Amino acid sequence: MAKHLTNRDIELLVSLIDGWNGKLTWEALCDQAEGLIGTRPTRQTLNAHAREKSAFLDKKIQQKSGSQPTKRPASLAIAEQRIQRLESENQRLKSENGLLFERFIRWQYNAQLRGLSQVVLDTPLPRIDRDSAEEGD
Repeated sequence: MAKHLTNRDIELLVSLIDGWNGKLTWEALCDQAEGLIGTRPTRQTLNAHAREKSAFLDKKIQQKSGSQPTKRPASLAIAEQRIQRLESENQRLKSENGLLFERFIRWQYNAQLRGLSQVVLDTPLPRIDRDSAEEGD
């Protein structure tokens, strides 16, 4: 049976995609993922997670519209690689933020339809008293 991806695995894979150099394919990503998470996930497994799918598609768009790195000394090449990874991560986070904003607007609309006020929605979560469970032991 295939291994389910943990949140840590997903973070590692998204970082891998953000820093990807060269042609990005699902198969190449699966091959590289094996070294990171210990098992080789399938394309379907990776595609089933919204963050990985979004990062993959964003990176593909960047690669189609981006420029090719030039030959530089090692220190500049490392800096260029880091900048590319950070720009890729920034673009992915902007995309994720947009999706979250859309979800918030949808929730806001649905709450208004059901007569929930902002005061009710902004009510803080109840405080959890973690000491009470220890006293019973």
